Amino acid sequence: MLRLGIVGLPNVGKSTLFNALTSSKAAVAENYPFCTVEPNVGVVEVPDPRLERLNQLVKPKKKLPAVVEFVDIAGLVKGASQGEGLGNQFLSHIREVDAVVHVIRCFDEPDVVHVMGPVDPVRDHDVITSELALADLAVVERRLEKARKTARAGDKEAQAELAVLDRVVAELNAGRGAREAGESEEAVRFLRQFGLLTAKPILYAANVNEDDLASGGGRWLDLLRAAVQAHHEAAEIVPFSAKFEAELGELSGDERSEYLASAGVSEPGLDRLIHAGYRLLGLQTFFTVGENEVRAWTMHRGGTAFDAAGEIHSDFQRGFIRAETVAFNAFVKAGSYKVAREQGLVRSEGRDYVVQDGDILLFRFNV
Repeated sequence: MLRLGIVGLPNVGKSTLFNALTSSKAAVAENYPFCTVEPNVGVVEVPDPRLERLNQLVKPKKKLPAVVEFVDIAGLVKGASQGEGLGNQFLSHIREVDAVVHVIRCFDEPDVVHVMGPVDPVRDHDVITSELALADLAVVERRLEKARKTARAGDKEAQAELAVLDRVVAELNAGRGAREAGESEEAVRFLRQFGLLTAKPILYAANVNEDDLASGGGRWLDLLRAAVQAHHEAAEIVPFSAKFEAELGELSGDERSEYLASAGVSEPGLDRLIHAGYRLLGLQTFFTVGENEVRAWTMHRGGTAFDAAGEIHSDFQRGFIRAETVAFNAFVKAGSYKVAREQGLVRSEGRDYVVQDGDILLFRFNV
């Protein structure tokens, strides 16, 4: 399951976003700093119209979507890594997530206080980035001391580790992220094993005025984009309006569609945020269908049928024989698995078959 950690300054819309994501009031959303004390954890369905189409065709007993877990922590402030505000105790809650969602305020609203005074998304970006870097620096410096001792004894593995850690320290001291020190995918994986916050992939959720949704932003968002680019980050920025999403969450059916149309958008910002998380981590969806259930599963792009089998159950991998697969569009055109098989649309693939997004898979195994 994909796990995303939500960070940001107080009163930027983090808890309102979390409530909208989970369609609940689980996260307190009040107009004062530090209203979230304990981390909120919510599981959200991945929006995918393909699953609904399969459900209509197959009519199973159950429909099970893929899910994403969101972890919302207390708002951080300048000096959090040294214990300011509520301190950095909350950073430990997101060290285990797959990626970080940094929520930044990009709207003017006098009635909603900002912990640092006037609205300034560039300053907010730099403050949180620096605090995450400082928190990581403390972790890396402890590891460095141990690596230096072992490297001096001639340990080649420790020497290689030392070279990576030295690059990390340089990036963190410059206020940038550890991910900038990953010269290879191997180095990036090495860094992530320490749970470094700034080694994790990041995307930005820009909380804009509702009136700016149709245009995709506004002047504050333009400034944020420039700041992210200047920070050597090729990160995606997803504009959304926490207030709009909260109101949208109270509607259903035609009312929901009409409300989206009135704002000049075709898809909720929350859906776009989840899809951005999938793109960020290189994830895709495959499906299983049957009389009992139709289900969406998450796996990495480029993964094989053997990998997909493991997402379902270790026994599927252990006793893997073959995977029968049919593309989503072909299945829908046929109308059923039986007809798809009769039309020769179902293929038998081995363990090395590279699964495509939307594939419908049936595993044959023996344990």
